[in-house]
Amino acid sequence: MTAPDARHALVPAAAAGRRLDAVLTELFPEYSRSRLSAWIKAGQVTVDGAPARPRDPVHGGETIVLNAVEEVQTHAVAEDIPLDVLYEDEHVFVLDKPAGLVVHPGAGNPAGTLVNALLHRDPALDKLPRAGIVHRLDKDTSGVMVVARTLQAHTALVAQLSAREVHRQYLAIVVGALVSGGTADAAIDRHPRDRLRMAVREDGKDAVTHYRLRERFRAHTALECRLETGRTHQIRVHMAHLKHPIVGDPLYGGSLRLPKGASEDLIAALRGFKRQALHAEVLAFAHPVTGEAIRCEAPVPADMQALMALLREDAAAHAEAERTRR
Repeated sequence: MTAPDARHALVPAAAAGRRLDAVLTELFPEYSRSRLSAWIKAGQVTVDGAPARPRDPVHGGETIVLNAVEEVQTHAVAEDIPLDVLYEDEHVFVLDKPAGLVVHPGAGNPAGTLVNALLHRDPALDKLPRAGIVHRLDKDTSGVMVVARTLQAHTALVAQLSAREVHRQYLAIVVGALVSGGTADAAIDRHPRDRLRMAVREDGKDAVTHYRLRERFRAHTALECRLETGRTHQIRVHMAHLKHPIVGDPLYGGSLRLPKGASEDLIAALRGFKRQALHAEVLAFAHPVTGEAIRCEAPVPADMQALMALLREDAAAHAEAERTRR
């Protein structure tokens, strides 16, 4: 039986000989191939009125009817959690996630997550995979994220991320006074012994992070990092691998290192910084429906601003003391 809102399409003659599921991804680009294949197998797609299989070849000229039944994908409970929205339309949200907010519900975090907040703001997101979230930020990483509001937007954004067409720029405060920028090109995968950590591994997945100096202090550096790939904990792992771990990183930061002769205020700030000093400050992508260039920036959070101010004061004070001694 055809649903009242069923989608109809005609197979073009040029598609003759190709698999049905591959042709449907072009006729219905708002849906992924895996989703369309699942609907074909469930009998929700007919070809000239008859069911078919994903691998069946088409001949051209057939009438396709798609009964796209969008089932609930996310069963998390909606919660009224404030969100800082940087950009919004009917297809996407762009958000500034605060440090401390978990993205997905899971063991130890069944509620109070970004997913719960998104479902409160837009209940229809329960029909999308992961409530529309196409990339994530670690709990204690702040900054800009994009969330899809429709299947069409979700499919397009996932494709952009896979093709490395999304610009993701971060601010990181790292240990050590670097003298130049560079590129970390080192494969990453799960740590062989500690399942909570990732590690640089020869047999890992390719991972590339470009970094350049934003501001240099006496014993620390503010870096602008750009992701070419998006592996779990990528910037954190790469900077630790380069022996310049991110300040405050509980997994990869190692022991606390204090600048010689640092003020009490700076020592207290470094000791008290209990999350990785990492902020996703810029996200730029092509709008998944219109193709318009979208660029959003999330302001540097107060804790990182305060730490950088103290590092700046420390550098200036010691430079002045050095000039006085000459």
